[in-house]
Amino acid sequence: MSGGAGAPAGDAGAGAFAPDSLILNRKLPLWYQVSQSLRASILGRHPGDPLRLPTEERLAAHYGVGVLTMRQALGELEGEGLISRHRRRGTFIEPGARRSAPRRLLGSVDAVVAQQSGDVTTVLGHGPAKVTGELAEYFPDLAEIMSYTRLRRDRASDEPVSWAENAVRPDVAARLDAADLEDAPMTKVLRDVAGVAIGRITDTVRATLADPVTAELLGVPLLSPILHYTGVTHDEAGRVVDVARIRYRGDKFSFSVTVEA
Repeated sequence: MSGGAGAPAGDAGAGAFAPDSLILNRKLPLWYQVSQSLRASILGRHPGDPLRLPTEERLAAHYGVGVLTMRQALGELEGEGLISRHRRRGTFIEPGARRSAPRRLLGSVDAVVAQQSGDVTTVLGHGPAKVTGELAEYFPDLAEIMSYTRLRRDRASDEPVSWAENAVRPDVAARLDAADLEDAPMTKVLRDVAGVAIGRITDTVRATLADPVTAELLGVPLLSPILHYTGVTHDEAGRVVDVARIRYRGDKFSFSVTVEA
């Protein structure tokens, strides 16, 4: 990865929403990366945060991109209904903005963070666990990992959306706090809190049936269709640092991949 952001947008323009920073990957469309980073900031905002965004010029300086690129990124978010732009008044976050449309995943870590943001997360438990079964394939050098179990609920309806099990390498887990996972997705915590230089994430999604634990946590009938997601996060050295196994309610999650010509 290369590139970077300028001074935080919140430094200029009192009362404006301050988005997270972003490290740009020059191999991917800049507008896409900016839109996904800003999208994650919007969906992960705290109650009481300002709804007014900084000007296009200030946002462009914050992300280190041109105004036309910034305008394209904002157009994407406006099309999703996350923001509204008003001539002479500025750009505002829609108060009821939440995750709805399928994501277009072009290979950006910020796209993964954006997809995971916006829900209310509860940490159900965490602690050491033995490396058994399929985890042995990912952690052949370990006998034990740190396990985290989380439940995500839709912020608007309070309905359960998914539950997740994360198996994290112990030396990485030592650099994070379970409470961090109630405020941010695991991918963001690994990168921004634990300091992991993420090299790649391999995603697998398959259809399956709800087992008793999943049915109870997600509030769905036993053996009803769900989506089972496995995300394997590698650091820049190629080492597996996290294996996420997430069960999504079939009526609350859609997976979309766009192949650009």
